[in-house]
Amino acid sequence: MKRTSRDIRTANRYEVLRQIIAASPTSRQELAAATGLSLATVATLVGELLDLRMITEVGFEDSAGGRPRGLVAVNTSGGALIGVDIAETYVHVELFDLGLNVLARAEEDVRPGESLPEQVVGHVAAAVGSVVAQAGIEGARVLGVGVSVPGQVDRATGISEYAPNWDWHDVPLLELLTEHIAYPLYLDNPLRASAVAELWFGAARGSGDAVVVNLGTGVGAGLVLGGGLHRGVSNSAGEWGHTTIVLDGRLCRCGKHGCVEAYVGASGIMLTLRELSADSALLHPEDQTATIDALARGLRGRDPVALKALRDTVRYLGAGIADLVNLFNPEVVVLSSWVATALGEPLVTEVREAVARHALPRPMAATRIVLSPIPTDPVCLGAATFALEGALQSVGQRQAKRTAVPARGRTAPPS
Repeated sequence: MKRTSRDIRTANRYEVLRQIIAASPTSRQELAAATGLSLATVATLVGELLDLRMITEVGFEDSAGGRPRGLVAVNTSGGALIGVDIAETYVHVELFDLGLNVLARAEEDVRPGESLPEQVVGHVAAAVGSVVAQAGIEGARVLGVGVSVPGQVDRATGISEYAPNWDWHDVPLLELLTEHIAYPLYLDNPLRASAVAELWFGAARGSGDAVVVNLGTGVGAGLVLGGGLHRGVSNSAGEWGHTTIVLDGRLCRCGKHGCVEAYVGASGIMLTLRELSADSALLHPEDQTATIDALARGLRGRDPVALKALRDTVRYLGAGIADLVNLFNPEVVVLSSWVATALGEPLVTEVREAVARHALPRPMAATRIVLSPIPTDPVCLGAATFALEGALQSVGQRQAKRTAVPARGRTAPPS
């Protein structure tokens, strides 16, 4: 789809604000160098962000032989953003200031059987209300709520088109949320959210090409290509968890057989444990979180069943990540989400060795494989940036409407 001049201006405004958030305080000259935009364009966009009270002037710095340079910084009190991470077993919500510092958190457990859209929406509404109350802010200061939901999402319509773990098809999720949440809402997918979080604040910062592998109940890969988020033509890029790793293999919850997710997602790991030792103390039937936590403790204690389960899992995970390394030649592969966090360094060590066995030497030599360094929930953080992007788009639309209104007393030209 061809981008309009308004789209380009909004994207440039967003990029300038992103650089200010990342490097406050900073000068207009530094922003021009970082974004590749002209100094005149940056000066105009900075003026707009100052008018919106999203940034503020904070003094001057000396320049080599010239006039002192004015410095700007993000105005952390200029608004609030909310990020929502809807997962198969929980709803986690965080409220951020404009510098994307966490001010409040809330979590709701999603119990087995609570998969109806109305039930999930109830958890989201409760958690959003909780963080706003905790932060003690006025509702008018909330610029938007970014909502991440697993599966395939239509951002434009706010429809969850397909969430295989809940068997959702064409659920009007944004419409349902709007009945309970009064703030502007922006829907997307955890693969995109975690990739943006790593690009802004994590292991992919400064990287042109990166892959963020989400390991949770669901599995997928967020893609950063050419320095930006890659969505694909229908916002479906990164569904690596539903690529085939074993022909005619395990049944996946998407209905296909042999998917990566069926072997390396939380439920796949549980099945591997069950196959190794059906009466293992590591297994907590119907409780993924408890099982993965027990597996992590078993790894630290060198439990033989835990070690074998990890190695069996990484056989598939390593081969799958090697495919990503060969395909995209990334600078970094980031292991993210709650399963990766729980299993930690033992997982990373095994994955590095397994990927090296399968990937081609040249792309492998250029790739780092690391755990996500983000201390908060990366999906909430990324979802909050979608709310920020949406807020800036809304500003652009309002400006365009004001420009289109004919002056008083004059007749608009015929269309």
